Amino acid sequence: MHMNGPENMTRDERLRICRDIASRLREVYGERVLAIGVYGSVSRGTDGPFSDIEMFCVLRESGEAADCSYEWSAGPWKAEVNVRRADIMLGEAATVEGSWPLTHGPYFSQLSLYDPQAFFPRLKEAAESPTAEDFKRAIHEVLVGEMYEFIGKLRNIRHGGPHTYLPYLAMAFAQYGAMLIGLHHRHRYSTGAMVVPEALTLPHRPDGFDAVARMVMAGELADASTIMSACEHLWDGLVRWSAEHDYAIHTRRIPF
Repeated sequence: MHMNGPENMTRDERLRICRDIASRLREVYGERVLAIGVYGSVSRGTDGPFSDIEMFCVLRESGEAADCSYEWSAGPWKAEVNVRRADIMLGEAATVEGSWPLTHGPYFSQLSLYDPQAFFPRLKEAAESPTAEDFKRAIHEVLVGEMYEFIGKLRNIRHGGPHTYLPYLAMAFAQYGAMLIGLHHRHRYSTGAMVVPEALTLPHRPDGFDAVARMVMAGELADASTIMSACEHLWDGLVRWSAEHDYAIHTRRIPF
């Protein structure tokens, strides 16, 4: 049966494609290649029959620009290859931002296809280097940059609509609430599909998170009053959670 888009593929077939891509990268970039690895579900061994391929190509430090991404579909499968200079990758790995629990897993574990100078252990060391203050700062940024804005949008809707935006807001509350929980525990989620379910397994969750998370996972997003009540409850829980763990939401009136 002909199928548009991804087709059923075995893990061995997918790994064979990864090796072919690695070989081509070494042809294109030559001696500049420092390391090549696979990340995502393929590196974890959790790839399904329709999973895509995600790879790193790390280049030696030089004066030449090297920060690009190839993303393509070959018909039955899709691949993404991030080409980065080593110093850029090490800097990214050592940085903590709001989506760290989802984005930084690749820096901790890769399936190495080529690494003669042991770059990937250095990458893991860089990823483990952020301090408690770095995580605290990222949590503050999510609380103010995302959650505070979300509650303002929710209250605007209560004041005058439109209610059609509420399902998206509920999903945003659940997603970024999970990021806060992950940052608090320095926990890396396995995949985007599991962010909210995995957050529910971690301790010290803000009061109200569970109700919003379960509402979103069940797709129960039709009743406006239920969404607004649940999200307000989560916001109140976040304020208490932040005070309990010394995470600042408010600062002085003008902080500069």
